[in-house]
Amino acid sequence: ILGELEFASRFCTARILALTGTNGKTTATTLLENMVKCSGHTVALAGNNDTPLSQVMLETTQPEYVVLEVSSYQLETAVELHPAVAGVLNLTVDHLARHGSMQGYADTKARIFLRQQPGDAAVLNADDPLVAAMATPAGVERFFFSLERAGARTLHADNDHIYFGNEPIATLQDNPLPGRHNLANVLACLAVMKAAGFPWEGPLQGLRSFKGVEHRIEFVLKIRDVDYYNDSKSTNMDSLRVALQSFSRPVVLIAGGRGKGGDYTELNALVKKHVKHLVLIGEDAPKMEAAFGTLAPATRAGSMMDAVRTARALAQAGDVVLLSPACASFDMYDNFEARGRDFKECVLRLAEDRETREEPYS
Repeated sequence: ILGELEFASRFCTARILALTGTNGKTTATTLLENMVKCSGHTVALAGNNDTPLSQVMLETTQPEYVVLEVSSYQLETAVELHPAVAGVLNLTVDHLARHGSMQGYADTKARIFLRQQPGDAAVLNADDPLVAAMATPAGVERFFFSLERAGARTLHADNDHIYFGNEPIATLQDNPLPGRHNLANVLACLAVMKAAGFPWEGPLQGLRSFKGVEHRIEFVLKIRDVDYYNDSKSTNMDSLRVALQSFSRPVVLIAGGRGKGGDYTELNALVKKHVKHLVLIGEDAPKMEAAFGTLAPATRAGSMMDAVRTARALAQAGDVVLLSPACASFDMYDNFEARGRDFKECVLRLAEDRETREEPYS
């Protein structure tokens, strides 16, 4: 029995750039695809996303590069998968019922390096002990990325610049993505491009032109100096935590939906620090109000349009209106994508109603 990714990889003649990790895979691989395109090469994005690798292999002509998003489940059956550059973004508690322990989970993720050989390269998160400790085959060059420290063959950043080793290669203004978690994704992608031998010009052009991934802290538009962000992919508390940490400005937060049984009070400190008003929707609105209602004023809304209109009335110039539900969508929508697109349509309708739209969304 072969996994689809393993089977399809045996027919792949393109150079494979592969990334795995608990969080950030979709954003990072989509950014990596854009970096390769802007470097003047043909590329396909496939794997643990909307496009199976086998679909790419069935095309008449293969691209020069394939960027693969790889899950731990796919790596369980990876035997001959051979990325020219392979990277692990991070490891957090996930899938332990399947993998048994964090070490078992890490061992499965490390299978991305299994078939690498001299001339290939590995990219590792220097800030994550389990990732940094992963073994790679002899002769595979190791590159790192870090938010905390500089180092040889390491992409890192300070408050102003992005560096490779001691060489400044870009400014933080070149990065359009909010949040330190996204800065880590950017550093990882630049490390992959460096490890693959690309000069900096193309990857940096790809970074500057990157629009982000839909439903992941996605900028929608600006209305009267208030920025609207769609983070409908936030279906758990950890996603809401990351979203709130991404903004230094006051947040009017639209949250709620079908909860997953977690203790919302774990986010009390972040809500108190970042949220000026809560607009709550869906089945878990009462639970969220009970958890957060003493930390920020809370208003309930019966629909997304009601929530957006309420948030608009509460927001002031310089604020952020953020949809980051921390819940599943199934009480109101078929999936988180439908929820996010409804939010964007409501924001656009609000802008058109007021004739105040300043920046179109895409």
